[in-house]
Amino acid sequence: MLVRPVTPADFEELARGFKVVVDERRWVAVQPPITEAELAEGLRARFDEGRLMFTLEDPDAEGRGAALLGHIDLHPTRTDGVWAFGMWMLPGARGKGGGRMLLETAIDARPPDVHKIELEVWPHNEAAIALYERLGFEREGLRRDHYRRRDGNLHSSVIMARLFPDAFALSRK
Repeated sequence: MLVRPVTPADFEELARGFKVVVDERRWVAVQPPITEAELAEGLRARFDEGRLMFTLEDPDAEGRGAALLGHIDLHPTRTDGVWAFGMWMLPGARGKGGGRMLLETAIDARPPDVHKIELEVWPHNEAAIALYERLGFEREGLRRDHYRRRDGNLHSSVIMARLFPDAFALSRK
């Protein structure tokens, strides 16, 4: 497995993979029904915004050539010096170190003036929470019954973040 920047040639395959995760209705905020074309257009729009986007690639996936197994998108928030990310992994790729590789790559790529990276994660996603904590993210809060899903249910999210003290002085300029 290797992590590399996303290119426009990846949008369709990433959209197919993301749709698999969306259709699980368990791990990401995007909800079905949504088409692969809509997901690809969303990737294109985020790419055009200049977001830092990386994909996890298995160069020898079952002898068929490269396969894209996951994705991370690191982007600025409305607060100077604070960025956020969203990430997903295909079901068969989970628990094999690829999520860590994606997250470490995104952290390493953060601009030098970014003093904080934040995220939200569903409370039931214990594996992701454990990964984030191993990489220095801390729980900052809970958005209780914050997100209304299409079925009417309300979901909470755990707010987590990691501080980068080396950027504190830069963010004050």
